[in-house]
Amino acid sequence: MNKVFSLNIRQKVIVGLTLCLLAIGFIGGNSYRFLKEIERKQHLVEIADDLSNIILEMRRYEKNFLLYGSTDDLVENKRYIKEGLKVLSTIAPGIKKLQGAPQLDFLEEGFMNYLKLMDQMAVCVVKGRESCEDDLEDKLRFEGKNLVDRSISLVSFERERILLIIGTLEKHLLFTFLIFLSLGGFLIPFVTKKIIKPLRVIEETTLQIANGNFNPIQDQNVCDETQRVVDAFNRMVGELEKRQEQLVQTKKLSSLGILTSGVAHQLNNPLNNISTSCQILLEESGKINPELMRKMLSNIEQEIVRAKETVKGLLEFSRDRDFALIPVSLNDIVERSIRLVSSQVPSGIEIKKDIPKDLILNIDIQRMQEVFLNLIINAVQAIENSTGLINIAAHPDYATGMAVITVEDTGIGIPEKNFGVIFDPFFTTKEVGIGTGLGLSIVYGILQKHNGTISVESRVGEGTRFIINLPLYRRA
Repeated sequence: MNKVFSLNIRQKVIVGLTLCLLAIGFIGGNSYRFLKEIERKQHLVEIADDLSNIILEMRRYEKNFLLYGSTDDLVENKRYIKEGLKVLSTIAPGIKKLQGAPQLDFLEEGFMNYLKLMDQMAVCVVKGRESCEDDLEDKLRFEGKNLVDRSISLVSFERERILLIIGTLEKHLLFTFLIFLSLGGFLIPFVTKKIIKPLRVIEETTLQIANGNFNPIQDQNVCDETQRVVDAFNRMVGELEKRQEQLVQTKKLSSLGILTSGVAHQLNNPLNNISTSCQILLEESGKINPELMRKMLSNIEQEIVRAKETVKGLLEFSRDRDFALIPVSLNDIVERSIRLVSSQVPSGIEIKKDIPKDLILNIDIQRMQEVFLNLIINAVQAIENSTGLINIAAHPDYATGMAVITVEDTGIGIPEKNFGVIFDPFFTTKEVGIGTGLGLSIVYGILQKHNGTISVESRVGEGTRFIINLPLYRRA
């Protein structure tokens, strides 16, 4: 049932816009109807005002005629009567449909009665007032007063109706405002939760991926384009992580090629010593001193252990393992890395190490070894004329809960303009064939997985210092 009524973002936008247009159309149509009614009533009020003025002028000439019997006053009186009737006859049909329109019919009837009485009064005045009916003048004045009252009543009625319509319109607008305000109060959190928040999560995750963090986005529990984007994004993250692992493996194979030639030299010496000792034992097997034999066999065992350690270090580095954090002595990791790469370090380059033996970190042994191998090899390649110093130091910073590790060399340095890109994949300043441009990028990614950071300080011609921060191991 839920899936039937679930809408995607496009459908939600269409439905929302349709409802908004319908609401705006309804409000606009309703407001237009009210305004047109106000316009008609205002026109009726203007007519009533005109009639009221005409009636007052008509009554003024009526009084003058009754007092002085002037023919001019009679003419003016009748002129105003005709003007009033003319105004009533020109009223638009739309005005006659209003609630106050029946009052206009009464006014028209009143004008006709008043005109008839005025004609009778005019005849009486000409013939002599003795010939007039006794109550003719009273009837005339009553009809005139009735006209005045009706015109005033019409004006008051229509003005009250206008105020009533304006009040109703205000209530409608206020009600509409409250509805839109309520909808806004509902839509803002809805849009924020369903659209803006997932997009912000995608944006933040994109930035994390740029920094080497390949954590996928959590399921948004929606059935629209946002969820499809999240699903596609998570697939992309998975593919990127696979590619990152492939890059790491590629770099590892590259480093392995460098290390293998060095390991061959490291194995050559113990094998030569073993071979020499074996030849002596074979040649002197019958007459050799037992003490010398034990000593030579002990030397053979030591050389075998030495060769085993060299091969073991190479195997551990080359083996592909899942990422696993365990508490390890940082000094041991650095020592292994130096031992693996020692054959590649020219005799003129000295490697110094100043790391507390009790400094324990929660790290992945293989990957952290790769970090130091990359940094040491880079330092060796950066030192000109094969003469210089590489210093690896570390100390715990208990205030921040981090171990601060520095790898410093006296090489050619890095230009400041390259600080922002040296950790980018495939960025290299080395000649073609010497470097892949993946080393520092992989170092950066490995340290990110360890919740650590790496930064660089360098001055051209003076050397480079890489500063690594890794969380200290906290015993439970």
